[in-house]
Amino acid sequence: MSWRRLAERQWPLALALTAIALLETGSISTGLGWWQVPGIAVICVIAVLAPRRPFDAALALGFAVACVAVYMRLLGVALAPHLFWSGAGISMTGAAMATIATLVRDAPRVRAVTGTLVVLAAMALAEVLGWPIVAPREYSEWSPDTWNFGIAAAVLLVLSVGSGMYFRARDNERASQLAASVAAAQNAERMALARELHDVVAHYVTAIVVHAQAGQLNREFDVLPAIASSGTEALTAMRRLVGTMRDGTSEGPAASSSLMDDVRALAAESGLPVRLSFDLQDAVPQELARSVLRLVQESLTNTQKHASSVSSVDVTLSSSDGVLHLAVLDDGVASGVPVGGSGGYGLVGMRERVELLGGTFSAGRREPTGWTVRADLPIS
Repeated sequence: MSWRRLAERQWPLALALTAIALLETGSISTGLGWWQVPGIAVICVIAVLAPRRPFDAALALGFAVACVAVYMRLLGVALAPHLFWSGAGISMTGAAMATIATLVRDAPRVRAVTGTLVVLAAMALAEVLGWPIVAPREYSEWSPDTWNFGIAAAVLLVLSVGSGMYFRARDNERASQLAASVAAAQNAERMALARELHDVVAHYVTAIVVHAQAGQLNREFDVLPAIASSGTEALTAMRRLVGTMRDGTSEGPAASSSLMDDVRALAAESGLPVRLSFDLQDAVPQELARSVLRLVQESLTNTQKHASSVSSVDVTLSSSDGVLHLAVLDDGVASGVPVGGSGGYGLVGMRERVELLGGTFSAGRREPTGWTVRADLPIS
C-alpha cells in the first residue's frame, strides 16, 4: 500500500489514538509514569502503519506491548488510567483492536489467526504483569469480577474481528465489481475491434474477390488496378486497427466534414449501381457520421457478397426531429454461396453499432427480390 493510500485510509485512526494518548498523559502523576509515553507512542504508530504489512505489524505490536508491560512492572508503575484489572491503557487497547481488525481485513486466514493470537497473548501478559501493581492500590475494597472482565474482553475482540471481516467483505465486493467492470470494458473493446475489422477490412477484401472473379470471367477486363487499390486500402485499415489494439491512439478512419461526400465515395468504390438520395436537415456529429459510413459500407459489402443480378441499390439518408434515417435497398437475387464465404457477423455488428448509439435497426428481405437495411439514429 502506498503512503498516500495509507494516509487516506488511516488518518481517522491516527487522530483518535493521538487524542486518547494525550488525554492519558494528563493523568500521569509521577515521574516514573512518563516512561509509558514512548512505549504507547510506538504501539500507536505500529497500529496506524499496520496496513502496509499487517502480519509483521501484529508481531511488532505484540512485542511492543510485552516490552511496555515488563518495564512498567519493573518500575512498579501502572499505566494510567488503567483499564479492566491492570494498567493496560485505553490507547494500547485501541491500538491492539485496530491492528487485529487490519490483520483480519488484509492478511491471509492463517496469518490473521496467528497474528491475532500473538496480540491477545501480549495483552493478556500486560494484564497479568500489571495486576500486582494495580490491585493493592485500586482494588483494596472491591475486586473486579472475572466473568465480567472476560465478557468485556470478548466483546472488544468480537468488535475487532467483526470490523476486519466487514471491511474484508467490502474490499472483496469492490474487487469483484472492478474485475467485472474491467472485463466488460475489455469485451466492449474486443467487440468494437471485431466490428471495425469486419466492416472495414472485409469490405476491401470482398472488393478484391469480386474483381478477381470478374477478371476470370472476362479476360479483357483489366482488374489489376482495382485489386491493387482495394489491397492498399485493406492494408491501411489493418495497420490502423493494429495501432488501435497496441496503444489505443486511433479508432479507425474518421468521417470527413461532409457525410454526403463520404457516402458518394463509398458508392463509387463499391462498383454497384447505387442511387443516392439525401435530405439532411440537421448537422451530423463526426462520431455518428463515422458509424453511418460503416453501416452503408457493410450494407454495400453484403450486397456484393450475397446478391446477384443487382440492377439498383438505393441509399437514402434523411433527418427529421433530431433523428437520422438510413435506408439501403437493393433488388438483387440471393446467390447460393456468398463471395468468400460468410461469417454471419455482418448484421450482428450493424445491430450492435446502432444499439450502442441508442437507435433502432432492422434488416430483411424485400418482395419480390432484394434486401432492405434500415437504421434510425438519434443525432444528439
